[in-house]
This record gives sequence, structure tokens and C-alpha cells, in this order.
Amino acid sequence: MTPLARRLTALCLLGAALTACGGTAGQEHPASPASASGSPSPSRTPVLAPGPGGLTPVFEHGPRTRGKTVAFTFDADMTADQGPRAASGEHFDNPGLIRALRELKVPATVFMTGSWAEQYPAEARDLGRDPRFEVANHSWSHYAFTADCYGLPTVDADGMRADVERAYASLRAAGVPHPMPYFRFPGGCYDQRALRALSGLGVTAVQWDVVSGDAFATDADAVARQVLDGVRPGSVVVMHCTRSAAPTTERVVRAVVPELRKRGYRFVKVSELIGEAAPGR
Repeated sequence: MTPLARRLTALCLLGAALTACGGTAGQEHPASPASASGSPSPSRTPVLAPGPGGLTPVFEHGPRTRGKTVAFTFDADMTADQGPRAASGEHFDNPGLIRALRELKVPATVFMTGSWAEQYPAEARDLGRDPRFEVANHSWSHYAFTADCYGLPTVDADGMRADVERAYASLRAAGVPHPMPYFRFPGGCYDQRALRALSGLGVTAVQWDVVSGDAFATDADAVARQVLDGVRPGSVVVMHCTRSAAPTTERVVRAVVPELRKRGYRFVKVSELIGEAAPGR
């Protein structure tokens, strides 16, 4: 793993270690009603109850004692200023990875930026209409919601909510019929100000407990070992589906999936893990 990748992994782990500000896990209730601004549609999708003061709740992993389940998540990253690079041939998509997931019959949750959906509407629509996948929100711009987040440009507090709503509007415009009421902060970076800015949207912020290290990695075996060493029952694994920034991910998935199945793991989407966390289940 390169020094940059190691640094990114360390920062991701730090972001994942940030604690949510309370809240009751796994309650099922409708997401925010659809609006002209692009909030999630009403659904019975499992979400977490708001934290104290109505702060946006944060989910990091599912129950450890309800069987060997694991959720693979893939970030479709694309910042607002990368459109010209995509137009000139840089691949922010990864059709080989999606094909591998389908061949291996692995459900997954894709956290998609609105700018990615606008650049690849056919791919966004294809994922959104495939029951094996669920498409969730990764902001529109992929600008950070805190300072000092991998050097990403930042969106100010007044613009955070609008950025998330714009992403939902872009997902729907691309043909994703039911974007999930789940949100992943760009870079996984958040604080109480960010959680407060998104309160009332009805979204659950989804983090992770296993950092794959696939970002900018060139050694697929090393990434696969990191995933296999980190997975525990209920784990959420963060990976990427942008070929230019994560070129090894397809190979990692093809190596890791059979091994985890040998170990007795069952692959699920994030919604199932959140549902398993519901009280009384």
C-alpha cells in the first residue's frame, strides 16, 4: 500500500471512530416526505431514530450476535469539478466490478454522488432498478462537510442540506426510482455541526467498521487481506467503484467473496443490517 493510501486509511479509521450523538438504533419509520427539493420518498425502509436534539443518527455496523452477515458498500465518488476529466476519458465508473457482484450474486449498497449520476445516468438507472443493489446518497458535490478531510474542498454549513437534497434530485433525474434514506459523508468526515445541518431530512448517516484500503491501492492481495482480517459479524465494509481511484476493487471482490462464504458469512445490504438492529428483533 502506498504512503498516500496508508494515510487515507488512517484518516478513514479516525472518521469511523467518531461517535454518533446517541439515538435509538434500528427503528423503522417513514423517511422524510418527497419534496421539490429532493428529499427521500416515504418508505418503510429501516432507519435510525434521531439522536438527542434531533441530530442525524449514525450507523457503523450491525449486531454482532445475530449471525454472520456482512454488507459491502461502494462509494461512487465524483467531485463537482471532475466532469471534464470524465468527459476526456477518465473512468469514474467500474462496470467490471458491478459485473463481478452480479456474477457472484452479492447484494450491495452503492453510495452515489449526484454528480456521478449526472455523468453516468444509464449506469445509475441500471443500479437503481436492479433489486440486488440499493442506491444511497453520497452528496452531490463530494465536497467535505468538515475541514481537513483529505484535502477535499468544503461545503459550508448553510449549503450542506441543499447539497444532499440536490443529490437526491439528481439520482431521481438519472432514473433511480427509490434512492435510499441513507447518506455517507464524503471522506466519512462529520461533526456535530454536520449532523445538525442534516437533521430533519430523515436520513441515517452510514459509516463503516472495515476500511478496505482500496483507494489508490495497486496491491489487490494486500487489500483483500485487510478486508478479511477486519470483517466481523455485522460489518460494513467501505470500498469504491471508481476505476481511476480504486483500480484493484474488482479483483479484491472476486478474491474476498468466496473466502468469506467459506467462513460462513452471508452478504446483505445496509438496509438489512439496520433492520436487524431494530429493538425487539
